[in-house]
Amino acid sequence: MADSNFIDYVKFCSRSGAGGAGSVHFRREKHVPKGGPDGGDGGRGGHIILRGNAQHWTLLHLKYKKHVIAEEGKNGEGGRRKGRDGKDIILDVPLGTVAKDAETMEVLFEITEDGQEVILTPGGRGGLGNDHFKTATNQAPHYAQPGEPGIEEWIVLELKLLADVGLVGFPNAGKSTLLASISAAKPEIGDYPFTTLVPNLGVISYRDDKSFVMADIPGIIEGAAEGRGLGLRFLRHIERNSILLFMIPADADNIQQQYEILLSELEQYNPELLDKKRILAITKADMLDEELINEMKKDVPKDIPSIFISSVSQYNLDKLKDLLWQAITND
Repeated sequence: MADSNFIDYVKFCSRSGAGGAGSVHFRREKHVPKGGPDGGDGGRGGHIILRGNAQHWTLLHLKYKKHVIAEEGKNGEGGRRKGRDGKDIILDVPLGTVAKDAETMEVLFEITEDGQEVILTPGGRGGLGNDHFKTATNQAPHYAQPGEPGIEEWIVLELKLLADVGLVGFPNAGKSTLLASISAAKPEIGDYPFTTLVPNLGVISYRDDKSFVMADIPGIIEGAAEGRGLGLRFLRHIERNSILLFMIPADADNIQQQYEILLSELEQYNPELLDKKRILAITKADMLDEELINEMKKDVPKDIPSIFISSVSQYNLDKLKDLLWQAITND
């Protein structure tokens, strides 16, 4: 997934179609000079619909759609002929897409399943023809309903990645290196802040043809919950992950302190994130010998399962996958 092609936020004007007007018409035939009303109903205006598509991973295809306009319904006709409904517009979106009202930022709904369809902006109803308004005292009504107008609204779509495991850590904690080591994903790797500018997904193969999905999310910096760095833009991708794998390098000044800062940033952004299962990986352990690892274990947080790993030397990566699989499968 190329960096420039990962789009997780779009805003556009969504306008549904107006309903067609009902018809005012009376039956007129050679031997029926004064037939009753037979005006048909107007057609419904077209809906704007979002549909989940598991083949999409980004909102890139919607980036340049600033206006999405559905077709209007056709007017009714005589002979009780109903007007044609306006054609719906269906927008395919990746799983994990959240639709919001652009003015209030209220969440309207979420798309989480392949093939799931939800009406984003409903079309106007068609008006009833005069055939519906005939009564005992009014045998020849000369009126029908107009169609309902369509709705015009500004919509925001946000993508929150759906993954089993989300990697949480400061820049250069080794998240991209781990993902590249245990999956077929090829994230950019480098020794400078914010190497990862977009989330990367990787499928991790496990025993007996099992697998799970891991998301490498751009590094958090202190103050991310207030919008510093790239924080706010990417913290939302952590919301959908089942397991949070915290990653802190072995050469960190204070492992406990870094862990608490990461927890604090998540809590400020969304306290519910702290309810997710957590595992701590101390990365770059190839720099350590067994004696030093045992000594460092005294400073590792005690309220979270932890493991020392090295993506470069593959040290303990199989054990890490075991830990993750147990956490994913044990509710």
